[in-house]
Amino acid sequence: MDSLLSICDIKEDVLNIIDLACDIKADKKEEKPLEGKTLAMIFQKSSTRTRVSFDVGMYQLGGRAIFLSSNDLQMGRGEPISDTARVLSRFVDGIMIRAIEHDDVIELAKYSDVPVISGLTNLEHPCQVLADVLTIKEHFGSFENKKICFAGDGNNVCNSLLLIAPLLGMDMSVACPKGYEPNEDILKIAQEYAKENNTEIVISDNLNVALDNVDVVYTDVWVSMGDEAEKAQREIDLAPFQVNQELMNLANDGAIFMHCLPAVRGQEVSAEVIDGPQSVIYDQAENRLHAQKAVLYYYLKD
Repeated sequence: MDSLLSICDIKEDVLNIIDLACDIKADKKEEKPLEGKTLAMIFQKSSTRTRVSFDVGMYQLGGRAIFLSSNDLQMGRGEPISDTARVLSRFVDGIMIRAIEHDDVIELAKYSDVPVISGLTNLEHPCQVLADVLTIKEHFGSFENKKICFAGDGNNVCNSLLLIAPLLGMDMSVACPKGYEPNEDILKIAQEYAKENNTEIVISDNLNVALDNVDVVYTDVWVSMGDEAEKAQREIDLAPFQVNQELMNLANDGAIFMHCLPAVRGQEVSAEVIDGPQSVIYDQAENRLHAQKAVLYYYLKD
């Protein structure tokens, strides 16, 4: 059963899904393509954008979504993930899971007879970056000759951006302190994609190097759920990589600022930037709905 656990799973179909999202946003698709379909939504981690966008997306496509927190499931009390997958597969047409461990999502998909869509894990956030690149396409018109820089902690969003950027013909850099680099295995795959698509990936702790010829500056929170014990040290280490106006000035004229939200103004980004004219964060947030409707259509349509 095909599932979306990683950008690698849609390597050949990324452009088709983005085009589908554009059509859905422009209301060019049939009105209720998922009528009669049900999506189970499992949340091990709290969420605003993921929960609302999937719920509303299913409703607008004619289906329905069922919210299931870990407290609502026997899985939260020790039931094997394999049993949960097999049982839910008898009830629903698809499963979206926002999980802590990526391996849990892999196991869920292994035993599921319906598509499984990752709403986030500690390793990747594929649905988020589909919304991100949809926003980039809308703003610039195409991906050609565009470069994105992720500044800060090389986290799950950074990992997924590294995978999707070369597939769309974009260069990418990561500006981060030593010890905060993206996942090594993800980076190796991304570098292979970059070689195949004649694009470039740069990882650097030098802001001048990382921000050279950049059209999109992206950041995320420094302290994600689960990292609270490291909060003080992370704030010290990542402080030089705050996206403020001085850093934005290193990027190209006309560069845009992106953040997947929630944001901590005054930490990873200054209020001047996130609330300023270069910020597209609310377009980006809205596009979670349209990108996820495309994913739902792609995986759940007959």
